[in-house]
Amino acid sequence: MRHRRKTSKLQRKTAHRKSLLFNQLCDLIEHGRIRTTLAKTKALKPLADRLITLGKRGDLHARRQAISLLKRPAIAGKLFEEIAPAHDGRQGGYTRITKLGQRMSDSAPMAYIEWMDFAVASEEDAVAAAVAEDAS
Repeated sequence: MRHRRKTSKLQRKTAHRKSLLFNQLCDLIEHGRIRTTLAKTKALKPLADRLITLGKRGDLHARRQAISLLKRPAIAGKLFEEIAPAHDGRQGGYTRITKLGQRMSDSAPMAYIEWMDFAVASEEDAVAAAVAEDAS
């Protein structure tokens, strides 16, 4: 029986799907926010939340588990040192999905996935800061 075995297959084989999701997870940790299709963001959200839980635990075994999933020790270090402490007071729901509308080429629904309590320096903020510096 397939009780509680729901998974989003994303029209890919298992190895390709795992590789795709963990690469996107590395990008999410590195950049703080990524833009991708809505289906991929919904598949990525539980994995990201699970990794934040590992990061909040913070022991050696949790670090080794994160490194084995992410395959990049530097990214795992950023998860444990910067992102997980920012979510310390939160009990769950560490990511936010913001729908963007449809992609021009194939009308696929697009969305941002980003961390809730981790400030992301966006391009608009950088431009606003530069304009404020020039004005003063």
